[in-house]
Amino acid sequence: MTSRRDTRTSDRTRQIVVVVCAVVAIVGAAVGSGAFGGTAIQDAAGGALRADATLLAPAVPAFGIWSVIYLGLIGYAIWQALPAQATSSRQRALGYLVAASLLLNAGWILSVQADLLALSVVVIVALLAVLAVAFARTVHSPARRIGDMILTDGVIGLYLGWVSVATAAAIAATLVAAGFTGWGLPAEAWSTGILVITGAIAITLAVVGRGRISPMLSLSWGLAWIAVARLDGSPHSMITAVAAIVVAAAVIIVTALCRVQALRKVHS
Repeated sequence: MTSRRDTRTSDRTRQIVVVVCAVVAIVGAAVGSGAFGGTAIQDAAGGALRADATLLAPAVPAFGIWSVIYLGLIGYAIWQALPAQATSSRQRALGYLVAASLLLNAGWILSVQADLLALSVVVIVALLAVLAVAFARTVHSPARRIGDMILTDGVIGLYLGWVSVATAAAIAATLVAAGFTGWGLPAEAWSTGILVITGAIAITLAVVGRGRISPMLSLSWGLAWIAVARLDGSPHSMITAVAAIVVAAAVIIVTALCRVQALRKVHS
C-alpha cells in the first residue's frame, strides 16, 4: 500500500521532471533558432523546412507562434510546480505527458539539425500523438479555475493545433527532400489531400473538445500562413492557398458550432 510520503515524493518528482523538460525544450528551441551560432532550423537539412521548400510550408511570420507556445509552456511548468498543484488529479494525469512532449519537441529539432528528416517525421508524429492524448485528458477532466484553464487547457490546445500544421509541413518537406514524385499525381493534389486530412483532425478535436478555442486558433493561424505563402511567395499555388483557406474556415465554423452547443448544454 502506497504511503502518504511515497505519494508526496512521486508528486514532487513529477513536478521537477516537467520543469527540467521545459528547460530542455527552451534550450532546444534556442539551438533551433541558431542563437548559439549553429544552423537555424529553416536552414538545416539542406533548407528542407524553408518557407519556399514545399507547398505546405507556412510563411516565415507563422513561426512567431512558437514564442507564444514556449511562453505558455514556461507558465505551465511554473504553475504545475506550485505546492497547490502537487496533489491535483489533473496534473497527475497530464504532467508526464507534457514532459514527454517537451522532450519530443527538442528531439525533433535535434533530428532536423542532424539532417535526419525521416526520423524527424517519426518524432513529430509521436509528439502529435502525445499532445492528442493530453488534450483528451483535459476534456475528460475539465478545469475548475481560470489559471488552470489558461495555463493547462489553453497551452496544450495551442500547442496541439500548431503541431498538427507542423506535422503536415514536416511530412511534405521530408517527401520532397527524398525525391518523392507523387506517383504520377500533381503536387497540388497531394498538398490539398494533406490539408483535408489536417482539417479532419482539427474538426475531430473541435467535436471531442466541445468547441475548445485554442487548438482552432493555432491551427487556423498555420493554415492562413500557408495560404499567404502560396499566394505571395514561391512556390505559387492558388489551388493550395484556396484549400488552406477553405479548411481553416471549416475548422472555425465547426469549432464555433460545437462551442455554442456545449454552452447550450451548460445553461439548459
